[in-house]
Amino acid sequence: MFQGTFDLETATPVDASALSDVLFERGIYWASGRSGIVDLVAAHKWFNLAALKGRKDAVALRQEIAGQMSEAEISVAQREARAWVCAH
Repeated sequence: MFQGTFDLETATPVDASALSDVLFERGIYWASGRSGIVDLVAAHKWFNLAALKGRKDAVALRQEIAGQMSEAEISVAQREARAWVCAH
């Protein structure tokens, strides 16, 4: 457990694009099978969220993945993305 202090005077602010990068990386994680499992629904969800945050390359990857998914799977991914947006 962290037991130190933060010096907010010298702290470097987080770049506004950092969130989109994290969301994009989560999409890559699930699309590539780094976890041992390729999960296209999860990958679509994270690429969708990254695209909403301005990652242009996430749009192309989301479309590519959607081409391998059923309509029901795409609906689930979109529903999960909306739920994530509402929660965050």
